[in-house]
Amino acid sequence: MEQLSLFSEELNMSTPLASRLRPQTLDDYIGQEHLVGKGKILRQMLDKDMVSSMIFWGPPGVGKTTLARIIAHMTQTSFVDLSAVTSGIKEIKDVMRQAENDRMMGLKTIVFVDEIHRFNKAQQDAFLPYVEKGSIILIGATTENPSFEINSALLSRCKVFVLQALTEQDMLKLLHNALTDKRGLGNNTINIEETLLKAIAIFSNGDARTALNTLDMAVLNGQIESDGSITVKEEILEQCTGQKMLLYDRDGEEHYNLISALHKSMRNSDPDAAIYWLARMLEAGEDPLYIARRLVRFASEDMERQKRMQRKC
Repeated sequence: MEQLSLFSEELNMSTPLASRLRPQTLDDYIGQEHLVGKGKILRQMLDKDMVSSMIFWGPPGVGKTTLARIIAHMTQTSFVDLSAVTSGIKEIKDVMRQAENDRMMGLKTIVFVDEIHRFNKAQQDAFLPYVEKGSIILIGATTENPSFEINSALLSRCKVFVLQALTEQDMLKLLHNALTDKRGLGNNTINIEETLLKAIAIFSNGDARTALNTLDMAVLNGQIESDGSITVKEEILEQCTGQKMLLYDRDGEEHYNLISALHKSMRNSDPDAAIYWLARMLEAGEDPLYIARRLVRFASEDMERQKRMQRKC
């Protein structure tokens, strides 16, 4: 067996998987159903062509840039992508000047600013007159709370939409699409167990970009079989993530086995074992709130048990 070459034309690795699979329509967009699902607020704004300036607030890899591009496509507007990391006042003014000229000709411009919280006050203020006049539709993306990081004057002229981390089911859907879509890995036969896809989904922690990059790397380093198919095994995935994959099903038998082990270790007053089982569940992607509820319940039951013992005495 041989490893897949980095320069394999068959897989077209010159473009990152996440870029090749970037959705073009809302129907292909995964996640954020509370905003873009049928009848939801952002979907209705788009359907009625009532798009105004807005801020997307959410963690990395949840589709902020993709959603902005879809909006530009649906509204037939020019799309200008600015980075708050590399753009200064001069670049902003040049873009605003061009957008104002386009407005005079009846053309709309969406200016997308990634990491908008990195702009200082003067840079943010540079957008104000153009947002007010309608020269541009500003869409900012931020991982920080806009109430603290965006100027109040600019924030008051934008609607804020909160984007959530993708769920495990969203991530699995994304990974399955990547394996079947011709733009992704669909031109190849990829052998990878469902448990490994779940491990990638949990490891990625709601970040679609991380999930696709991890899958991409695992396939790139997979073993080519005699029939030309590519097999991804657990040890390959562990090498790609830099850590041992703790395969864990939140709704399956292993879920209840581990929480039971945590309870038993605490009941036996074994702190080392309790910490081990706690860390095992957290590392595998268990919801911390679920563990917290079970610990509170355990403590409550333990106190009741001690009270009953005292009454007997």
